[in-house]
Amino acid sequence: MTAPGIRPALASGMPGAEPWRRDPAAARRIAGMVALLVILWPLLVWCEFRPWELLDPRSLRATMRFGAQFLTPRVDADFLRMLAAETWRTVAMATVGLVLAWVIAVPMALMSTARLSISALAGRMSAAPGALRWIVRWALVVLRSVPELVWALMLVRVLGLGPGAGVLAIALSYGGMLGKVYAEILESADAAPTQALLRGGAGRLQALLFGTVPGCADELISYTVYRWECAIRSSVVLGFVGAGGLGQQLDNATKMFAGSEVATILLVFIALVAFADRLSGWLRPARAAGQGAEALRPGRPPVRWGMRALLAVLMALMVASFVTLPVNWRALLGAGALAQMGAFLAEFFPPLMAPAFLGRVGQGALETLAMSALGSGLAAIAGVAVALIASRPPGPLRWASRLLLNALRSVPELVWAAILLVSAGLGPMPGTLALALHTTGVLGRLMADAFENAPPHAAQALRWAGATRWQVFAFATLPQAAPQLLSYTLYRWENNIRAATVLGVVGAGGLGQMLSLHLSLFQMRETCTVLLAMLALVMLVDACSYAARRRLNR
Repeated sequence: MTAPGIRPALASGMPGAEPWRRDPAAARRIAGMVALLVILWPLLVWCEFRPWELLDPRSLRATMRFGAQFLTPRVDADFLRMLAAETWRTVAMATVGLVLAWVIAVPMALMSTARLSISALAGRMSAAPGALRWIVRWALVVLRSVPELVWALMLVRVLGLGPGAGVLAIALSYGGMLGKVYAEILESADAAPTQALLRGGAGRLQALLFGTVPGCADELISYTVYRWECAIRSSVVLGFVGAGGLGQQLDNATKMFAGSEVATILLVFIALVAFADRLSGWLRPARAAGQGAEALRPGRPPVRWGMRALLAVLMALMVASFVTLPVNWRALLGAGALAQMGAFLAEFFPPLMAPAFLGRVGQGALETLAMSALGSGLAAIAGVAVALIASRPPGPLRWASRLLLNALRSVPELVWAAILLVSAGLGPMPGTLALALHTTGVLGRLMADAFENAPPHAAQALRWAGATRWQVFAFATLPQAAPQLLSYTLYRWENNIRAATVLGVVGAGGLGQMLSLHLSLFQMRETCTVLLAMLALVMLVDACSYAARRRLNR
C-alpha cells in the first residue's frame, strides 16, 4: 500500500517502472504556495516583521552584552534566598487561585448542565432554568475569554500591588475554564445512574454525588490537576503587572538589563515548571490507570494508595499556601472591596465608540491577529524541522532536541517577549518571535509524537522500493500525519490569539499595548472598548479554528 502522490514522485527510481514525466499534483502545489505568499505578505507588514534589524550594530551590541551575562548566572546566597521565597509565593498564588477558581466553577458547572434537571427528565424543559443555564454559560465564556493577565492588570488598579490581584485573576479566568470543562464532563457521563436516582426520589445533590460523579471522577481530578500545573505558569506571568512572585523579579531584572539575574530566574522557573509537570503527571488518575500489570505485581502497593498519598500532599500544599500567602482576605473579599470593584467597573460604561478611536482599535486587532497567525505559522515550520530530529531513534540528537523543546515551551510567551525586547525593541515583531519560540516547543513535541505514531506500512513500502529517507518522509510519513499536524497548529492558534492580546503589556504591540496604555491613564471607556475587541477577536478565532478542525476530523 502506498500513499497518494508516491508513484509520480518515485516511479522513476523503482526497478522496472516506467518513468513519469510530470507530477499531476504540481499545479495544486504551486497554487497553494502562491496563495500562502498572498496571505503571508500582509501578515509580515502588519507585524513589522523585519528580522534583519536584529543584525543592526546597536542591536547586536545590546544583545551580545545582555546575552554574555547569561553565561554567569547569579548564584550568591542572598539572591538565591530571595528567589526561594518568590518561588514559593508563585506556587502559593497558583494554588490559592485554583482553589478559588474551583469554588467558582463547581456551582456554575452544575447550573449550566441539564443532567440534574428534573423537568428535562420528564421531557419538558421549563423556561426559567433554561434561561438561567444560557446566562451561566455566557458568563463562563466571558470569564475564560479574558486572559488572566488582563484580569490582573485591572485588579491591580483596584486592589493595589501584591498577590491578591494575581490570586483573583487566576480565580476568575480559570473559574471559567474549569466550569466549562466540568459541565462538558458531567454531560458526557453515563446518564443512567443519575436518572435512576432522580426517578427514585433522590435529591439533586444525592444524584450528583452518587450517580454522576463516580463515573467521571478520574476525568474531573485529572483536568483539575492539569489546570494547577498551568496556573503555576500563569502566576509567573502575572508578576509582570505587579502581582509578585518570580515574574515580578524577572520583569525587574530584564528592565535593568541584568542578564545574570535573568538567567538564574529562568533556570529556577524551568525547574519549577518541570517539577509541576512531573507532580501533575503522578497525580492524574489516567497515569495511574496506565500502569497496567506493573501496578498489580505482588509486593507493590496499589496505585490508589500512592494517589491518595499524593493528594494528601496537595491538600497540605493548599493549606500552607493559604496560611503563608500575604493576602488580607477581609480587605480583599469584604464589602468595601466589592463596592470599590463595582464603582471601578461602572467607570467602564458606556464604551467609547468614536470612529477615530474604533479605527485605532481595528488596527490593533489586525496587529494582534497577524502576530498570532504569523507566530503560529513560523512555529509550525520550525516545529516540523525539530520534530524530525526529536522523532529519530534514541541517541544524542534526539535527547538534545527533546531538551530544546522542553526549554522553549517551559518559558511563557510574555517572558520570551520581555527578553526579546532587549534586541528587537518595542513593537509587534518581538511579540511574534515570542509566540513562535514558545509554540515551537509545544508543537515540536506534539509533531514528533505524531510522526512516531504514523502507520509504518507506506514508509516500509517506499524503503523496499529504494526510496531515500527524505522521499519516505515527504511522500509517506508527512501526508499521513498532515491532518493531525494541521489540527494541532489550529488549536495552538486559538491559544496564541489569547497570548497575543496580552503581549503588549510589555510593549510588544497589538491590543495589549493599547489596553495597558489606557489603563495606566485611567481612560476606562477606551479600556472597555479595547476589552470588547479582545473578546470579539478571541471568540472569532475560536469559532474559525473549531470549524476548521471539525472539517479535518470528518
